[in-house]
This record gives sequence, structure tokens and C-alpha cells, in this order.
Amino acid sequence: MISFKTAYYYILAVKINLIKFFKRIYFTTGLYKKSLISKVPNQFFFFPNPFLMSFFSNYRKFAFQINDLDPNSFWSKSYSKKESRNLHNFLWLSSIDRKDDASTLRKIISLWNQNNLKYKSMVWETSIISKRIMSWILNADIILKNSNFAFKRNFIESIIIQTNHLRKNFKYEIDHQKKIEVIATLILSGLVFKEYEENYEYSLNELEKIIATFFDEKGFPLTRSPNDLLNYTKYFLLIKEVIKDAQKYVPETLEKMLEKNLECLKQITTPTNSLPLFNGSVENDLTNFYDFINHFKIKIKKPKINSGNIHIIKNKKDVIYFEAGDPPMKNYSSCYQSGPLSFEYFFDDQKIITNSGFGINISNKARFLSRFTSSQSALCLNDTSIVGFETSKMMNKAYGFLIKRDFKILNLEHKNDSNKVQVEAGHNAYLKNFGCIHNRSLSIDKINNKIVGQDKLIRKKLDTKIKYDIRFHLYPGITAVQTIGGNTLLIQINKNKALMFSTNEKSLKIEKSIFFGGQKVLDNYCILISGIMNDDEKTINWEIMKKI
Repeated sequence: MISFKTAYYYILAVKINLIKFFKRIYFTTGLYKKSLISKVPNQFFFFPNPFLMSFFSNYRKFAFQINDLDPNSFWSKSYSKKESRNLHNFLWLSSIDRKDDASTLRKIISLWNQNNLKYKSMVWETSIISKRIMSWILNADIILKNSNFAFKRNFIESIIIQTNHLRKNFKYEIDHQKKIEVIATLILSGLVFKEYEENYEYSLNELEKIIATFFDEKGFPLTRSPNDLLNYTKYFLLIKEVIKDAQKYVPETLEKMLEKNLECLKQITTPTNSLPLFNGSVENDLTNFYDFINHFKIKIKKPKINSGNIHIIKNKKDVIYFEAGDPPMKNYSSCYQSGPLSFEYFFDDQKIITNSGFGINISNKARFLSRFTSSQSALCLNDTSIVGFETSKMMNKAYGFLIKRDFKILNLEHKNDSNKVQVEAGHNAYLKNFGCIHNRSLSIDKINNKIVGQDKLIRKKLDTKIKYDIRFHLYPGITAVQTIGGNTLLIQINKNKALMFSTNEKSLKIEKSIFFGGQKVLDNYCILISGIMNDDEKTINWEIMKKI
């Protein structure tokens, strides 16, 4: 039977998709294009610091000298969809040689304006427009240097037309990431163009709403995504620094939230200067980000523990990140990955055990597959995922793949004494379908310098046959070899460094797996403990220790 809440979301999804359909038709009309035309400012009030855009771009392939390009063929070449998106968002402006003559760049922009100022679905997608306008404004000093009046007017007019489109459609945007992108863009436009100061005031009000509704009391996003935390922190930093450049008062709510965001981010930054791969995260090298923080002399308070229900235990060379949080609310779950009690393990500043990452940078299929429990270093029963995902095409088109059922984390506990540091928790996600509670304990043995893990299944009803699989995904490049005994594996990190993985279970295998955390699918290996649960309780013990 369909619940009232499900019916509500379905009806809302129908409404959202219908609005999107009719709006796309309207956007292509001359009437809509005419509605976007408004007063063109004569000049920029000030030029923001272009360095503010640099940490939004990871481009190295676009590091080029503008004068080496042929502007007449720049937009006519054949590009993949991903390459085309990257060109049209203009983030590559952060990589140009700013000493070059900008005449070629102005030609490229002029040709873009000639061909794209009428709505095209991909070119006018919200994220692409937002990034394009931010890139243009933050690099306007070099773009407009030695330019003539006609180019300057057309350039500013193009910014205003695209900004007006974002402002008109902001209230229809349900994607949280796109909302902050649009807010940052409108704030920029309202600061550099005095004639559009209302964009600044409007966006500050929307910013206040996001700060009030999108974060928990510690400053972690309600999506529970480290990747969302990073992206929002970047945009909040951009907004703060641009407001300061414009010599305006930085809102106190923004200052306080940014302070909390940075504490959370610092707390979950791993020994490889990246984010743990939980709930929508991809591999990000945070080196440039922290360089940015240092450049602006931003101080981060000593991090608090337990940001976003990511629990950390460490001792000497061993660090474990343990995901022990309830799933997000349905409307915040489009990037949620089904892996409670999953973990990532680092030894001697190297990642050993990982989750598979979120495939958003690869393809929709990779994104979908990376959400399953089997893609996490967690326990899986009868080859099912811990949460169910929405299968309705109507719902997914409107919201993305939302979760259909949730669960609760149980009995979360930390221990730290002279012998060990430990975190343990359980969840009831398997209770309804299989009558099972899963408890997991992870500890670092300080005396013997080893990782001790325990997975316990407690069955409340005995009328079902249960197959269990516990996966430990090895980071790409790390291999494992089974020893003669059968219940021990050698994890080879490099020629001179190895770890031993052992268990009390007989069925210990090495499987081929795939990693989704980067820009393409990578092959890796997975340690698998599997078996059949016949009794009312099953305890699986395992250890990781340094090879002597």
C-alpha cells in the first residue's frame, strides 16, 4: 500500500516534471529571450580577486596560452558531452596565462555570445551558467583590458541576460548544490554592478534560508555528504571574500556557519589530504584548498569529534573513519550511499581499505551502482542493499534516486583506555526483511599495534535462510594474496610494506572489484568473508596487523 508521504512526493514529482517540460518550451521562444533583456551597466564597480575561482577548477589539460588558440575553430570542434560542458562553463579561465594578450579570449567569448544567447538546454543548464558567469566576472579584469566599447557592452549585457535567467528560475530549483551556485552568482552580480544591487539583497536572504535549513547544529550538511560540505564551504568562502572586497559587512550567520564548516572539514580530512568516501563523496585532493585557506590567513579552530556522524579512531600510524549515522531525510537523500557501519582504514598515511566512492564524475550507471551496499566496506545480507532506492522514473527524474526506507543506528559507543581505542554501533536496517540486527565493533589495539574488528548478527526470527557477505574494498593499486592456511591474507602495500588480514571464518576470498571515486572506473580488489547464518547469533572476528 502506498503511504501518504510517497503519494505526496509522487504528485509533487509530476508537478515538477511538467513545470520543467513547459518551461523548456517557453525558454526557446523570442518572448522569453526578450524578457531577459534589461538595463546594461556601463562598467564594473570593482574587479573581484580572480584567485577566488582557482580552487573550483581542477583543470590541468586546459592549462594553456590563449594566444596559441584559433578562436574561429574553438567552438566548432567535436567534443564529448563532458568536454563540451567543461568548455561552456569557462572554469578553464583560471588556467590561462594572464600575461597573454586577451584579444583571442575576447574573440572566443564574442563567438560564444553570437551562438548561445538563445536558450540551449545544455549550455543554459543551471550549474554551467552559474560557473560561467562567476568565471567571467572573476576574470573580467583581464577580459576587458584594452577592449573596445562594443565588446565591453556586449560582454556585460550577456552577463545580465544570463543572470536574469537564474534569478527568474531560482524559486523552481530543488537541487541544493545548484542553489548555492546560483546564490553565489547573484551575489557577485549584485556587488560588481550597482544597478543590480537588488540581486545582492535577494541572494543574502536566500543564503540565510540555506544556512538555517541545510546544516545540522555542528555545521554538517543534512545530506550527510562530505562532498557537499566541501562544496558549500568553498562557495561560502567565495561569498565572504567577495563581500569583503566590495567593502561590505559580512553577515554574522555566514561567518559562524563558515567557521563550523571549516571545523567539520578539518576534522574529517584524511591523512592523504582527501575526504573519506561516504555518502556521495569523490576523491578530492584538498592541498590547493588548504593553500587557499592559508593564503587568506583563515584560522580553523581545533576540530571537534563526530562531524556528520563520521567517527574517527586513531593511534600512531593507524586511522579509521567509521560511518555510523541514520540516513538523511528523503528530500536530502539523492546522493546517499547505502553503507552504514562501513569504514575506511589508513596505515602510515596510505589508504588501505576504502569504499568504492560515488560515480557522479563517471556516468549515471556508475553513480547508481556505487550507491549499493556491496560497493561499501560493510556487511550485506542475501545480496541486498541496506536501504531501498526509488524506482519510479517520474520520481527519479524530478529528484534523483531518493531512498524509500530508512533505519536507525543503535548503541553507538566510544571507548579509549590504555589498551585500545574503540568505536562500536549497530543498525536495524535488516530487521524487517531478515529479522536481524547488525552490530560492528572496530578497535585499535595499542599494545599489539593491530586492528581488531567484530561483526555480530543477532537474529530475532529463525524462519529465513540468511547468506552474509562482508566486503573490505582495497584501495586501487593495493593487492592481496591468500596464504596456505586459507583464513589469512597478505595485503601488499609496496615492496617493503605489507599487512596481514586474518579471520576466524573459513570462507575468506579475494574478489575483483571496481572503484568509482575518481574520473573513471578503476579496477581494484576486495576481501570477502561470506557464509550462511543458521543459528540465532553469528559473530565474525577479523584482524589486520603489520607483517613482521
